[in-house]
Amino acid sequence: QVQLVESGGGFVQAGGSLRLSCAASANIETANAMTWYRQAPGKQREQVAIISRGGVTNYADPVKGRFTISKNNAKNTMYLWMNSLKPEDTDVYTCAAAWGIEFESWGQGTQVTVSP
Repeated sequence: QVQLVESGGGFVQAGGSLRLSCAASANIETANAMTWYRQAPGKQREQVAIISRGGVTNYADPVKGRFTISKNNAKNTMYLWMNSLKPEDTDVYTCAAAWGIEFESWGQGTQVTVSP
């Protein structure tokens, strides 16, 4: 069982920035894809960003131009750089990875709170 551990969440004012990290207990070089989700009470779970094994990325419309997903294979760590944060970005952010077809490995989540 692969373990993923998120870090970097916290409190930030609107317009500020945070970097979330997702550390994996396995070699992420061989992962087919890694992704970030977010969810808050009363909201649908939203896939925020995804990065493929080959480095191709995709983003949800609300975060395009503000968030950047990346990974460091040597450190077995994926990142989500979040800039120009808005109160609407307040959520629990969770990372996941797919070594097969599905995202079978999930972290516990890290809270991001953006104040007006």
